[in-house]
Parts: sequence; structure tokens; C-alpha cells
Amino acid sequence: MKILLVEDEPKLSSFVRKGLEGEGYWVEAAFDGQLGLSMGLNGDYDLVILDVNLPQLNGFEVSRRLRAERPQLAILLLTALGSIAHKTEGYDAGADDYLVKPFEFQELLLRVRALYRRYHDAGPGRVLRVADLTLHLATKKVARAGQAITLTAREYALLEYLLLNQGQVVSRVDIAEKVWDLNFDTNTNIIDVYINYLRRKIDKDFSPKLIHTVVGMGYVLKEK
Repeated sequence: MKILLVEDEPKLSSFVRKGLEGEGYWVEAAFDGQLGLSMGLNGDYDLVILDVNLPQLNGFEVSRRLRAERPQLAILLLTALGSIAHKTEGYDAGADDYLVKPFEFQELLLRVRALYRRYHDAGPGRVLRVADLTLHLATKKVARAGQAITLTAREYALLEYLLLNQGQVVSRVDIAEKVWDLNFDTNTNIIDVYINYLRRKIDKDFSPKLIHTVVGMGYVLKEK
């Protein structure tokens, strides 16, 4: 697995790089956002580990541009910004995962392995589908009745999770932990907001409706 590490703190960059190389990964490093973006767009990487507070170009913008140009590239944000607002911004910018500093190296390693499995197992032809809705895991393209659907990174992640669990009721806590990787806050309605965003794009102008609310329990994606 080829990894690009974009981190402007030399000691942390060296620590992470040596740890990953010790696990058998091939790692290159960049120390500012502009260089990280250039390397990410032009290099043959499987994963980018990306700080947010970077010189020249912040990590959110780097993630956004990488996701637009290289949809098959896994992106892990590594940052001290740990609020729900910052995590939401990171996921909406195209990140697949978000790890808050300080962190245990073993935690980082587990997430790197999980992202590798997710992208490697997707394969070039694997498609998730229900009714006339399709999601191509490798290209991240979504369509309903043959019509392309444009989703944000977080909407895509939510739909992927619902499709992987189609026919099963998933709670808001499940979604918070698996899609946002957040400790669920009962005072926030962010999950309901994104469910509504998704409904407008994949259900509003189509039939049958696929996203169903199970009162008091959560949501289920199914054809009937």
C-alpha cells in the first residue's frame, strides 16, 4: 500500500512515517498543502493521511480537490480539530475517516487497514443496488433509473452504509458511529438533516421510495 503523508509537524511526520514503514507500508511525505495536493494528484497513492492546519492550503481544501479528481483515493484526516462541526466539514470535503490528535499509533494503524480493505475489496466492478438505484464502489458513481445522482462525500457515505445494510433498520447511533465516527449527541439533528438531503436526491422524483423511517428506531433502505 502506497501512502502519502501530508503533515507540517516534522516530529509527528517522522513518527507516523517510521511507524507505517515498520508495518511494511511505502510512505512519502509532504509538509504543506500545496505540495501535498500536487503529489496526491500526480502520484500513484492508495491513501492520503492529511493534516488540516497546513501551510499554503488547508487540509479541507486539499481533500476536496483530491476527491474531485481522484475518487478512488482513500483520504484520512489527522487533526487537532475535533468538534462535530469540524468533522462534518472534513467529511463533506471528501474525507473517508477522521482521527483527532493526540492519538495512539495503533488506532491510526487500524484505520489505515480498514480503509485499505474498503477500497481494495471494492474492486473495479462491485456495485451495490436496490430497485433501480445503483452505487459503484470503485468509482463512487450513483444513479437512479439510469440518471446520475450527484452526492456530497457525506451523503455518499450515508447511502453506502444504508445500502450495505439494506433491509435492516439502522439507528441514529449506528449511523453516527459508522458514518460520522462520532459519539452520538442526542441534542443534534445532523443525521436527520442528511437523511432528508439524501431523500431529496434519490427519492423525491422517483418511485418507489427507498428510504423509510421506522418510528422510534431509525431508518431502513428497502424497495417495499
